[in-house]
Amino acid sequence: MTSHSTLHTSHSSSTLHTSHSRLPWLLLISAAVILLDRLTKQWVSTHVELGQAITVIPGVFRISHVLNDGAAFSLFADSASPEHVRWGLVLFSSAAAAAVLIALCYLGHRLSLLSIALALVLGGAIGNVYDRIRFASVVDFLEVHIVHYHWPDFNIADSAIVTGACLLFLDTLVPKKKQQAEESLP
Repeated sequence: MTSHSTLHTSHSSSTLHTSHSRLPWLLLISAAVILLDRLTKQWVSTHVELGQAITVIPGVFRISHVLNDGAAFSLFADSASPEHVRWGLVLFSSAAAAAVLIALCYLGHRLSLLSIALALVLGGAIGNVYDRIRFASVVDFLEVHIVHYHWPDFNIADSAIVTGACLLFLDTLVPKKKQQAEESLP
């Protein structure tokens, strides 16, 4: 009986010991998003005049320089009280980033679609919150045209958030398939 409990304890402690081993890698993904976001926004701010753009693929893609005082896709940008919008977005985004960080700490024991998605969302949220706190607006610079449609300008942080959200959606589909396959086994 003693050896069984010893085995169980050693197994539990080795599980606990390795349970957080992937978290540093996930946080590194978030840090890379933040760094890439800051570097690209800084480059655009110093190399592209505000309101101007550099054509990369004519009629399809340009590097622009616009300031976004609102939320994603410039929602609330024309608000009558921009300071309320700014600090509301800072509070909401900070709370969301904190919730994602807590989830990442809880789920960060392994690399998975879910944990990578959360790392991307965390990095993107922090990148945009930093700009809102420090500069009162966010630099958007990726401008995409699809036929006659002009997608609202966005940045690396936005891209990480959207990519993370898409991965989260895909993750919701994957377990259902696994669960269905396990239920069909005798």
